[in-house]
Amino acid sequence: METLSAADASAGAQADWIGLAATLGRTFDGRAPEIDASEQFVSANYDDLRAHRFFAAAVPQELGGAGLSHQELGAVLRELGKYCGSTALAFAMHTHPVATAAWRWRNQQAPVEGLLKRVGAEQLVLLGSGGSDWLQGSGTATRVDGGYRVDGRKIFASGAPVADLFMTCAVYDDPEAGPTVLHFALPMKTPGVRVLSNWHTLGMRGTGSHDVMLEGVLVPDTAVAARRPQGVWHPMMHTVAMIALPLIYAVYVGIAEAAREIALQLARQRRLNAHAVEAAGRLCNEADAAQLGLDAMFAAAAGQAPGAITTNRIMSARTLAARAVLATVEAAMDLAGGAGFYRDAGLERRFRDAQGARFHPLQAGAQQEYAGRIALGLDIDAPTGEVRTAAR
Repeated sequence: METLSAADASAGAQADWIGLAATLGRTFDGRAPEIDASEQFVSANYDDLRAHRFFAAAVPQELGGAGLSHQELGAVLRELGKYCGSTALAFAMHTHPVATAAWRWRNQQAPVEGLLKRVGAEQLVLLGSGGSDWLQGSGTATRVDGGYRVDGRKIFASGAPVADLFMTCAVYDDPEAGPTVLHFALPMKTPGVRVLSNWHTLGMRGTGSHDVMLEGVLVPDTAVAARRPQGVWHPMMHTVAMIALPLIYAVYVGIAEAAREIALQLARQRRLNAHAVEAAGRLCNEADAAQLGLDAMFAAAAGQAPGAITTNRIMSARTLAARAVLATVEAAMDLAGGAGFYRDAGLERRFRDAQGARFHPLQAGAQQEYAGRIALGLDIDAPTGEVRTAAR
């Protein structure tokens, strides 16, 4: 069984990355109100992360990085999330493809050493479209001499303003295999790649998650790193789910923890009554539930190989963590009262940023259907609404 290896579990412990994240985070927190108000990308924060080699944190030590384990990366993202959700989430969207590549290099001998070495040496910033593409993929790949012409529009591309490599995909209508999702990496300077400035949102305003247009982009055959049938759970997607989702939700748990602390601090500044005491207890219960959900995600990743059962555990815990994060920030607003409505308190920004927890895969309905199929022994790849027994 392939699980997170002992080397993954212990590497990087020599550095106080969480302490460094907290130190930087306090600076990020000071910048956050202006970033939020202006909807500008967190460029200065990224410069600080780069100066301390955070972008190479997930790269194995043997390949020039810090070699932080999966759980250590989660702890760093959770800490950053307490201070600036936009910085933490954008950084998570770089970190999880690097961590996935590192896991595949260590456990599956995947040919990703070149990518990891470049990230380690150059601190390349990776940009992904995986969450919005997921199993179906998006965009079209048309066969041309020596490769494919790719056209499409990718949404929620966090970190787009400063990214170096775009890890994305397109759908090729293979005459023999049928609709096939092709995965490839594109330098952002590739002709035909264009970032739209259209990220105007309720929360996470500094992530720079603009749409990316692919217009007549030429992808050579040699750049296609993987191919899979469209719309089904290929093994690579189970690996992505196992590595990516805990890292992403670490950010939201950090946001929830910050909201709890702000609300408690505001409550202590006024005369307390029984209602406030009960509200504080509800707030702390929900924050604890979010933490437990996140812990369950990392435990599932550490204890099992990627596959349908591990994905079920990860996604069930993702739903529980997201639900608790949203309940935490709502309870924080209730406890804080009118004081929490002011921007200067920092609570309303956390409330808005936390709403993003709703939208990462698998969203609630899809997750419950997946869990139900697993529980009833049904085929997880059957079309939505179709009941079909899983092959044994």
